[in-house]
Amino acid sequence: MSATRLKDLLDRRDVLSGLEKDTEEIEVTGLQYDNRKITPGNLFWAFAGAVTDGRKYAQSAVEKGAVAVVSELEPLEPVNVPWVQVEHARNALAKAAAVFHGHPDKSIALTGVTGTNGKTTTTWIIDNILRKAGRTTALVGTVGYHVAGEARKAVNTTPESLDLFQILDELRAKGGTNLTMEVSSHALALGRVHGVHFHTAVFTNLTRDHLDFHKSMGEYFAAKQMLFTGPPSPAASVINDDDEYGKQLRPPSGEVIRYGIRSGDLRAHHVEATFAGLRFELRFGGEKHIVQSPLVGEINVYNLLAAIGAVRTLGVSWQEVLEGVRSMAGVPGRFERVEAGQPFLVAVDYAHTDDALRNTIRVARKLLTASGKKGRVLTLFGCGGDRDRSKRPLMGMAAAELSDFVALTSDNPRSEDPLAIINDALVGLRRFDTNHIVEPDRAKAIEAILNEARPDDVVILAGKGHETYQVLKDRTIDFDDREVAKKSLAKAGYGVGS
Repeated sequence: MSATRLKDLLDRRDVLSGLEKDTEEIEVTGLQYDNRKITPGNLFWAFAGAVTDGRKYAQSAVEKGAVAVVSELEPLEPVNVPWVQVEHARNALAKAAAVFHGHPDKSIALTGVTGTNGKTTTTWIIDNILRKAGRTTALVGTVGYHVAGEARKAVNTTPESLDLFQILDELRAKGGTNLTMEVSSHALALGRVHGVHFHTAVFTNLTRDHLDFHKSMGEYFAAKQMLFTGPPSPAASVINDDDEYGKQLRPPSGEVIRYGIRSGDLRAHHVEATFAGLRFELRFGGEKHIVQSPLVGEINVYNLLAAIGAVRTLGVSWQEVLEGVRSMAGVPGRFERVEAGQPFLVAVDYAHTDDALRNTIRVARKLLTASGKKGRVLTLFGCGGDRDRSKRPLMGMAAAELSDFVALTSDNPRSEDPLAIINDALVGLRRFDTNHIVEPDRAKAIEAILNEARPDDVVILAGKGHETYQVLKDRTIDFDDREVAKKSLAKAGYGVGS
């Protein structure tokens, strides 16, 4: 097992106290922020988090063999190993993880995608194009992690820096070339990707979300900008020029590609959106290409443009780009269809902000218009508990304004009363005369809205997307909108081949 000296892992400029001459030569065999995973010789990071204080577990870590503890704060009780106090613990961990693992971010080309909506789909498209082009890749995001073809469960949308560098190190050992990841505003603000070398940074859009954490749109945008300003700043930036915040984004250095439908260097013209997918003419740098994709909805034109811009900065040929786009069938929980032979379309979507909900409903509406069908749009949604309350009435307004029928239900209520959350959303929903029902039991609400559907309608089950669970006040239960919908459809007499 390799070891690194404590003084080589910590930047003295970050250290406030505890790194003395008699301790800086300590040999460290591994880094860890979870005391349950400590092995002898490890360096333990005691984060003072919002949910729990890592200092409470310092003694346990020491008893398991930790040779020192790093924290932003002083110890709660004395421990018999050095206690190194630093200015910013997560920043210090990111630097230490990079050193310990030999800076794999400098040999693996990282692409980071940030924004309110579209991160997951954009990263999946990028990864699919890269894999079709023969690259060995890793994909890190909300739906899950994939490392050189191996699927893993996602813990966070953006992992802690230590976990990220472990993935990069593993990918490098397997001959990997590229890692594509979603970079959340929380991760940027907390320092999970501090100092990480990104080859390409992508900005999708910015709309109201996470204001329980960021407090203002200005603070939210400032967090997103960190991916583009560094340090270090990325070699290339790909930015949505149709987004008002994207227009304000000015990377200090590197190649910049701006994309859009209305403006930008990389542009989509003559967009055709049908139930069969998308077709448009792509113009960039004097070249024209016809892009065809099985993804549905104009919103995916933006995701495709973002992904195409990103892979072009990574040296992928146009032939490989177009083939990778054609072969990208879909992303779990992103306008994912549920088929049971029913005469109406059922789509499960992760939309959980008012802007995302509007976009999803507009996709359904435009598909109906393009097909010439006279069907209605029926929307089921809920709002998450212990999250930004201000977006709840806005989501109610979005659903009611654009839908023909709405079912308001629970999402992940967490510690909050589901009825209180529903009442917040009703404030916005009742500003319109849209026919609606309120059913806190999500399974019953799904059954009710499917029973309401008629031939040629489009039913949207919004909010949870790929999730296979529901978080309640006292427990987490198995719950998958797709499976619940299939059972409800079967109960109504539909089935494969019917």
